[in-house]
Amino acid sequence: MTTGATLPSTSTSPTARALWTRTRGITLALVLLLAGAVTLAVLQSDARHGALDPRSADPYGSRALAELLADRGVSTRVVTTLAEARAEAGPGTTLLVATPDLLTERQQRDLHTSITGSGGRTLLVAPTAWSVETLAPGVTADPANSRASALSPDCALPAARRAGTAETGGIRYTTRHLDADSCYPSARLATLLRIPDTTGDGDTVVLGAPDILYNDRLDEQGNASLALQLLGSRSHLVWYLPSLSDTAATDPADEKSFLDLLPSGWLWGTLQLFVAAALAALWRARRFGPLVPEKLPVAIRASETAEGRARLYRKADARDRAADALRSTTRTRLAPLLGIPVTRAHTPESLLPALSDHLHGDGQSLHALLFGPPPADDTALIALADHLDALEREVRRP
Repeated sequence: MTTGATLPSTSTSPTARALWTRTRGITLALVLLLAGAVTLAVLQSDARHGALDPRSADPYGSRALAELLADRGVSTRVVTTLAEARAEAGPGTTLLVATPDLLTERQQRDLHTSITGSGGRTLLVAPTAWSVETLAPGVTADPANSRASALSPDCALPAARRAGTAETGGIRYTTRHLDADSCYPSARLATLLRIPDTTGDGDTVVLGAPDILYNDRLDEQGNASLALQLLGSRSHLVWYLPSLSDTAATDPADEKSFLDLLPSGWLWGTLQLFVAAALAALWRARRFGPLVPEKLPVAIRASETAEGRARLYRKADARDRAADALRSTTRTRLAPLLGIPVTRAHTPESLLPALSDHLHGDGQSLHALLFGPPPADDTALIALADHLDALEREVRRP
């Protein structure tokens, strides 16, 4: 009894170990990158959670200030819609707008209409040029922020003088109101403005930075004193946190189409790109001159070319094209032997009579052989090739 020897595997497929060896460097780098991204996301996810929210005890929340105000008899109500903020505006109310830049132009106009002449106080926290010129007409935001955070009052406002140095540095403002209090200047521009309302007892306070309202900054400098005096002048505080989900933020009249959002001149720019693309296409499609035959780097035998072409026909199951190639080649070779121009070799009226006279054969059978329908299967195709070869030998026979 003989046992067959086990042959070594000749498979070239990579094994799991080989794949791991090749990709472990890239895999390790991706894992480290993903771990770093997750770590940063976890560390920073709550960094600004509840910013300027009087209900939040996070470092950037304002719960400590709200509790201090409650100890002094000031009630705080949080609102998130423009309708609620406008309804609460009144002589005994301080309206704090946490992020004025989130308001749309229409919301800014509506809010300004409500607070004008209401007799209450409005505190705008760090508004930029986008919102301050509408909410506090006559006030302009300087594009360069203050570099210093802790500043001296340097004004006659009693609340600022009692608080002393405070961290109001941030956005700087100028105003054309002569009766305004310009406090905490930085490079001669104020970071806190108080503009009295000429139609009532109210006023508008523009604060350049929110630091004095944060939980973790309330005990620094005179932040707590300044914040309590600015927000505790009325018995009721409305803390407005603008929200993008507010229905007042959407106005059908402000909706724009896609074309309205495109910058001016886009049509001419598109036309120029089209012309440039057309010129590039013409340049790439130009003729470099007549075709020049090139010598092949290696000599290929005719039999190999014919065999390769035959395999392509067989793979595509193209018996009709194979039969047409065989018949066309045979007709081209027979025409000179029969004294017929090659240009007329593929015309049955010219080729078949001359061939019948030469062989004394049946014209119908010759027509079926040279111009007939394609073979139905491979066996018929092989038989057709044999018959064409026999016909050519018969014509060439002396």
